[in-house]
Amino acid sequence: MGLSTDLLAHAVAQGDKGYIQEITGANLIAFIYLGAKHMVTGYDHLLFLLGVIFFLYKMKHIAIYVTLFALGHSTTMLLGVYFNVGINSYLIDAIIGLSIVYKALDNVGAYQRWFGFQPNTKAATLIFGLFHGFGLSTKIIEYDISPDGLIPNLLAFNVGVEIGQLIALAMILIAISFWRKTGSFYRHAYTANVTMMSAGFLLFGYQLTGYFVA
Repeated sequence: MGLSTDLLAHAVAQGDKGYIQEITGANLIAFIYLGAKHMVTGYDHLLFLLGVIFFLYKMKHIAIYVTLFALGHSTTMLLGVYFNVGINSYLIDAIIGLSIVYKALDNVGAYQRWFGFQPNTKAATLIFGLFHGFGLSTKIIEYDISPDGLIPNLLAFNVGVEIGQLIALAMILIAISFWRKTGSFYRHAYTANVTMMSAGFLLFGYQLTGYFVA
């Protein structure tokens, strides 16, 4: 028996799925809402975003990394759906799980200790953003959006995703800012990133299992 696709990181709720399949024409507000909802409930996006900003303190640095991530996932989401380029949902979500592992390891300085070099964090954020976007485009393709109004609906969905990302980012920044003011931040930062890494490995393992048993 295959694993339930409802638990996939990029799964769309059944009610939303039915709505997407039934509507035709441009429905901008609806797709903005769906895009925002996807982002604020997408735990894989949120974990990666948390990892990216975990040790960023200046807003200009946060803006650079979040923009690179947004550029990556927006590009592959829009082009993937428009050109009907889909990747197996389990495989792409497994890669997304590894993106969380990568960032957690980066945050604890593992690459410098193990290999003596530091990966380009900006390039990695952009590249993993591309994979996150493919995860989203793959799901959208599976739900057969009507070609009538496809481009404006996709653009509206992407606007919603960015709005959702800003909302999620604001909540994460508020929470982590309060945490940084306490003495426990530096005491538990390593543990937090190990926990994040473990979550990424769990997502990776779950998705690979789904790929082989589906």
